[in-house]
Amino acid sequence: QVQLVESGGGLAQPGGSLRLSCAASGSIFSINSMGWSRQGSGKQREFVAGIMSDGRTYYADSVKGRFTISGDIAKNMVTLQMNSLKPEDTANYLCDASIGSRVDWGQGTQVTVSS
Repeated sequence: QVQLVESGGGLAQPGGSLRLSCAASGSIFSINSMGWSRQGSGKQREFVAGIMSDGRTYYADSVKGRFTISGDIAKNMVTLQMNSLKPEDTANYLCDASIGSRVDWGQGTQVTVSS
């Protein structure tokens, strides 16, 4: 099992920026990818961004061009730089790590975008 802890959430104004970080511990050799998802109040969890062990990155259309995922799975760290934030970005952001068919999740860090 991989343990993940997110940090960096908080309050931002529309157009502002936040940087989220995720630290993982556990079976680092078995991690295939790491990423971020988010879950707004009363909404389904949705994919935000992911990074593969070979460095490939993927983004949801809603954040493409605004968010950047970076990090190194072998170092047990991943970062999500969020720019040009919008109110609809408000959600609990959860870090995830995939190990084969299993996905482990952190507790999440809250991001609120409001004037």
